[in-house]
Amino acid sequence: MPITKGFRRLVDEATAQITTYTVAQIRARLAEGDARLQLVDIRDPRELERDGTAPGCVHAPRGMLEFWVDPASPYFKPVFGDEGKEFVLFCGAGWRSALATKTLQDMGMTNVAHIDGGFAAWKQAAAPIETLAEHQAASHSRKAGG
Repeated sequence: MPITKGFRRLVDEATAQITTYTVAQIRARLAEGDARLQLVDIRDPRELERDGTAPGCVHAPRGMLEFWVDPASPYFKPVFGDEGKEFVLFCGAGWRSALATKTLQDMGMTNVAHIDGGFAAWKQAAAPIETLAEHQAASHSRKAGG
């Protein structure tokens, strides 16, 4: 059976309907201390292990995202219940995060966007990166109130 709508068209259609930020825009908001901004890394755990991630982000693997954001799901993560936050998703190149952002909008979220170019653009801009071990230690420290 032939594919009648390829991934590129899906990504383009999603991108036309969502908010997209550049790495520079996100870095400026972080530098200003924008407490409303919450980065969300939707990449596979193996990608984080290999490449690291953005400091302060929440890791929500793409395969679990819809379940983690829905309060009716047994897998709901309370971090996603904070309506005062803007959740800015990123993946490796910006394709998965565009599709995921559109899906979350379809679920009713209005406080969601994504980063153009994903983590590849983040690295290319020499934005801060922490290893997975550093990220896990920092996450544990935040949860413990430290």
